Amino acid sequence: MQNRTAATADPLTLVRFVAGRISGVGLVLGALFMAASLTPSLIPRGEGVQGALAGVCFAAGYGVAVLLRWIWVTLDLPLIGGRTGRRLLGASALIAALIVGWFLWRATDWQNSIRAPMGMPLAPPELPLMIGAMALAVATVLLTLGKLAALFVSRLIARIAQVVPRRAAHLLGLIVGGVLLWSLANGVLFSGFIRTADNSARALDAVIPPDIQPPADPLRTGSPASLVAWEDLGREGRNYIASAPTPDQIAAVTGGATMQPLRAYVGLNAADTAEDRAALAVAELDRIGGFGRSILVVAMPTGTGWLDPAAMLTLEYLHRGDVATVAIQYSYLQSWISLLVEPEYSAEAGRALFSAVYRHWLTLPDSDRPDLYLYGLSLGAYSSQQSLRLSEMIDQPFAGALWVGPPFVSPLWQTLTQERDPASPAWLPRLDRGQTVRFTNGRQGLSVQDVWGGVRIVYLQYASDPIVFFDTGSAWRPPAWMSPPRGPDVSPELRWYPIVSFLQLAFDMAVSLHVPMGHGHLYAYEDHIAPWMAVTQPPGWDAAGLDRLRRHFSDMQARAMAAAD
Repeated sequence: MQNRTAATADPLTLVRFVAGRISGVGLVLGALFMAASLTPSLIPRGEGVQGALAGVCFAAGYGVAVLLRWIWVTLDLPLIGGRTGRRLLGASALIAALIVGWFLWRATDWQNSIRAPMGMPLAPPELPLMIGAMALAVATVLLTLGKLAALFVSRLIARIAQVVPRRAAHLLGLIVGGVLLWSLANGVLFSGFIRTADNSARALDAVIPPDIQPPADPLRTGSPASLVAWEDLGREGRNYIASAPTPDQIAAVTGGATMQPLRAYVGLNAADTAEDRAALAVAELDRIGGFGRSILVVAMPTGTGWLDPAAMLTLEYLHRGDVATVAIQYSYLQSWISLLVEPEYSAEAGRALFSAVYRHWLTLPDSDRPDLYLYGLSLGAYSSQQSLRLSEMIDQPFAGALWVGPPFVSPLWQTLTQERDPASPAWLPRLDRGQTVRFTNGRQGLSVQDVWGGVRIVYLQYASDPIVFFDTGSAWRPPAWMSPPRGPDVSPELRWYPIVSFLQLAFDMAVSLHVPMGHGHLYAYEDHIAPWMAVTQPPGWDAAGLDRLRRHFSDMQARAMAAAD
């Protein structure tokens, strides 16, 4: 046994002893964490993302081992040193190398087990080498940063140990050092990232490509007759208004009489507050005659202001243009960033818009009111759900809602999922008799025996969507959606691992759009048809007409995916 007195004579020597040497247990535990990270999760990962994840997981496993060793030494428990310790370190390094090598060799098959159900090209045979190189680089950087952090904490402990007992100095130094390092990372690095992202997104939002001109049609927002300037729509707002279909385009697919769909949109620059933007949106909607259509949709966009054409176009075609949609922008940032730093902005915007529309809607005679619906995708689904107040609409409710890819933080979605029929899977819940709320993946879940009640709400979600199924508790327990039966596009080889599954799902969220449409967080055109049919019940459709509509959107989706490639 090594002489503990020499190793623990003072706190500074102790921490340098623990943090400055290679940990054999850390190598093995890091290798196990890295190995687990190579197994399938929800989204296929390319070599760069998988390599970064593997490096992060190795560093996490190594860090856990170092922390445990730190506690061990602090308690004056014996350590193995000298020649025996060096032999154990060599054996540990060999075991770690064998673990990493074996699991890297399996990585290609595991990634293909996710790619195949999604119809993606198989992973290249050189994938393990590419992952290993990236993982080595990432783990080296993170472990170096960890050493520097340990050195900082060691100096802090040494100062504290001058006035308090050694063990108390260790505890206080670890707590104070952790708080200071977290404050540095959160207050400087993360805040700097957010400021940079916000400035970049703001600049991008202001760019107006020369091929997108202001509309001349007075029924379009941004036209000379509009209450909202073309420049104030924002990048996604301008794209949304410019891409509205014409009656002739709709008629070519649906046949029969058609109308011009009405789209009212207000960008973030158009007014200072969410309430002002909502009031302007209602005024613009009223100006273009939106309250005179049969279907009125309060639509909440994603963080950047984007409204999914897969949802908007399918609704407008199903109702042959007899639809008005109103939306406001609340952020420049992508949804996942907005969700981290400003979720209250989206909820505030959703609440302001729905309240403004609902108040005006109540002033209309019952016979002249359009059917009122809600829609949102991703963070828009979160803000749309948060906009509801049961007390103010219990006697005159809205007609229904379609919420697509609701983020895991959505309180209403969480409650409904937890209260599902225990016989139904978490990725496709069934509630009572499905009279008010139904869940679907676009193909399953809508065919129930009981008829709809007065309000019809549908959640469209894919089993492979990590934005929906990320779970902070996955760090210490398996999520409910992992229980069989699993979703059709979830790998049967997916397994739960402590800490690692949490990191896998976090990385999955970042690449949730890097999949073919119809998987992950990329919702297909065709999969919106059945939910909109269930929620809004458009008249005049038979099987042949719906088949023709599905073929049209299937072709449109194929063109969109080809253009993206």
